[in-house]
Amino acid sequence: MNTLTVNLHLLMLSFYKPTKKRYKIIMEAGAFPSDMYAMETQVQLHGFKPEDAIIEIAPRDGEYTLRMEDIEKTIHQHRNSVAVVLFGGVNYYTGQYFDVEKITTLGHKAGAVVGFDLAHAVGNKQLKLHDWKVDFACWCSYKYLNSGPGAVGGLYVHESH
Repeated sequence: MNTLTVNLHLLMLSFYKPTKKRYKIIMEAGAFPSDMYAMETQVQLHGFKPEDAIIEIAPRDGEYTLRMEDIEKTIHQHRNSVAVVLFGGVNYYTGQYFDVEKITTLGHKAGAVVGFDLAHAVGNKQLKLHDWKVDFACWCSYKYLNSGPGAVGGLYVHESH
C-alpha cells in the first residue's frame, strides 16, 4: 500500500510514542534522505528538536561502513532514552547489509521499538522478520522486486502488535 515514505510515516505514527525520558531515534548516518526527513518530521511533531532526538551512527574516520560494535555501543549508551531504532536493511549508498536480527535484539534489550526501511533489502536478501521479532518494516517494490516507479510499497507489522 502507498509509497515507502508514506508507509514509514504511518508506521512511525503508530510506533514512535516518545516520552520526556524516552524520545530518541537511533539510525545510521547516511540513511536514505527521505528516511531522515521522515524522522525529523516525526520528532518535531512531538515537540522535540532533531539535533537532540535523532542519534546518527557514522562510520569511523577513514571507513565507509558501520561496525556492529559501534551500533551496539550506541544503542547501549542511549538505552535509557531511545524510543525507536530505525535502520535500512541495506544502506543504499555503501551496499552494507545490516544484521537485522542482531540490531533488533539489541534495540529490544534497550527497551526500544525496532523498525527497518527494507527498500534495498527486500527481494535482495533473505529476511525473516517474524522470526527475528522485527516490530515493523516498510519497502518499495520498484528496486529488487522489479516493478516500476510509482508502484505500490509494502509494510510489515509483527503479529505481537
